[in-house]
Amino acid sequence: MKIIRSPGAMTAWSEGLRRERVRIGLVPTMGALHEGHRALIRAARLRCDALVVSIFVNPTQFGPREDLTKYPRSISRDRALCKREGVDVCFEPSVQAMYPKGFQTTVNLPAIARRWEGEVRSHHFSGVATVVSKLFGMVRPQIALFGQKDFQQSVLVHQLVKDLNLGVTVIVRSTVRERDGLAMSSRNVYLTPDDRIRAVTLYRSLRAGAEAIRNGVSDGKSVQAMMRQVIKAEPALTIDYLAVCNPYTLEPLSTVTPRVVLLGAVRLGPVRLIDNLLVTVPRQRS
Repeated sequence: MKIIRSPGAMTAWSEGLRRERVRIGLVPTMGALHEGHRALIRAARLRCDALVVSIFVNPTQFGPREDLTKYPRSISRDRALCKREGVDVCFEPSVQAMYPKGFQTTVNLPAIARRWEGEVRSHHFSGVATVVSKLFGMVRPQIALFGQKDFQQSVLVHQLVKDLNLGVTVIVRSTVRERDGLAMSSRNVYLTPDDRIRAVTLYRSLRAGAEAIRNGVSDGKSVQAMMRQVIKAEPALTIDYLAVCNPYTLEPLSTVTPRVVLLGAVRLGPVRLIDNLLVTVPRQRS
């Protein structure tokens, strides 16, 4: 497995393979790899000839009061996981390489990035869109894999690729969960043992919303209220948002449609948890 740190060297490596019609896959990460990342890497490995995993903690998607300096970093363990999974390149650029002196360009965000996470973290998706565009330009992949846990991010990346004609096929894989349903996240290491037990409440609230929909509740606000009731039963949790949305536009739904995404974000002490569930409404029998 190669370790490449220079953007120029990364592009040169990829261009050499592309000339030989080698199919390149990319799994973008911020490191602190877990089983969710492993699942993405394995899925990518089956879809490409050469696989790149980028490991870069992107400062432009963190706000001034967020956890950039404390974000978990475990590069040796991350490299070992990548090597075991047959990754060809770990791309590990520095902040200076990604954002050199004089860097000025950012990506103007579409409407889908302005709600939910975009309202709570107004800077976040600008940083995501910019770094993803840069990684696609440096790695030159034909395919890129993302996790469903960051659902709004995946919708944004699809829109980015479409609008800017980036020529990358974006594949979104289902969220990988712990046995009790908690979505795997690099930030879960921040949870105390007691908070780890409480954290699964977010998933339970989404499950309650999904069950209500499948049982025939069609009013979006009623579904939202049911999810909120589950969260409110755990006083340690503070709600950022709970939403019933169109999965393509992320607009809130007053009436449930045949396909819905339930979005949730809560705070548990210093830890912020996000999760989602896609729900398909069963067809009425005639």
